[in-house]
Amino acid sequence: MARPLSKLAPAWWDYTTLDADLLAEAARLTAKDLAKMGRDGFVVKIYDTIEDFYLAEALEYIDAWRQATPDNPAGICGPIGPTEQLPLVARLVNSLGLELHDAHFWGMDEWVQAGRPVAVDHPLSFARADMELCFNRIDRRLRMPADHLHFPTGDLAGYSKLYDQVRCVVMQGGQGEIKHWAFNDPLPRAGKWKDAPPPPAEYRKLATRVVDLHPVTIIQNARTSGGGNVAMVPAQAASVGPVETWKAEKVSIWHAGVHDNPFGMRLTTLMISRGIADSSVPMSLLAEHPNVQFNFYRPAIGTVAAEMH
Repeated sequence: MARPLSKLAPAWWDYTTLDADLLAEAARLTAKDLAKMGRDGFVVKIYDTIEDFYLAEALEYIDAWRQATPDNPAGICGPIGPTEQLPLVARLVNSLGLELHDAHFWGMDEWVQAGRPVAVDHPLSFARADMELCFNRIDRRLRMPADHLHFPTGDLAGYSKLYDQVRCVVMQGGQGEIKHWAFNDPLPRAGKWKDAPPPPAEYRKLATRVVDLHPVTIIQNARTSGGGNVAMVPAQAASVGPVETWKAEKVSIWHAGVHDNPFGMRLTTLMISRGIADSSVPMSLLAEHPNVQFNFYRPAIGTVAAEMH
């Protein structure tokens, strides 16, 4: 049977093209159900307070950077969205006196306009946010060298190769409304993918690249970062890909309830727990990664029910 057209953007693949029974099952899940959905290779953690949630996320930076040595450099790949952990990272580094001279950091993604990455003076620049919220707040004597900060803003092949040269201890991410990590969005419903989305093995061949963004991603970023001003949000971005993600020793996804909703968080948890990988839901491909952790802020789990406002 042919898969249905998307309710969100008919020219694209996305989660609304999945089997209706799977969507309905995800909607019925409770917070207690989610807590029990871990399995070998997939850990589910739930935090009761927002302070505990973001402190735990910040500590992943510290734990990764503590493993870096001159002979075995190590680092973390981190997102913009969420960002609340970033000032905490700087404060922890300064308080602990943690020297980062052998540590590395990869930014996950960056906006692209007119075929070029946006400059750091762009109001939505991810590199700018990382520097202002975290790295410029670290004491100068503790900071990592400038060439240990890696953003996908120039030589994307070179950025990708660094994942072979330096241990990526953990890749953090959030989950967008289109169920992506970084900007690994579903693909357009065109060409050889007109009737079915790419098989997981095919999608996993994608490395760091310039991505055409799903319309839902553009709207989401306008909502979360631009006061709803869609016109200011670029239609493309450079994004770390599955190729680099599978070189990370651990993938840690942080669900604060800001970038996706109660239904979306349930759907990807169910799919990864069950081993259901479908590239119309890119986050579900993490069902095939050997070490994934989902982190939830309990109040954000909410319910999936009709509620008029």
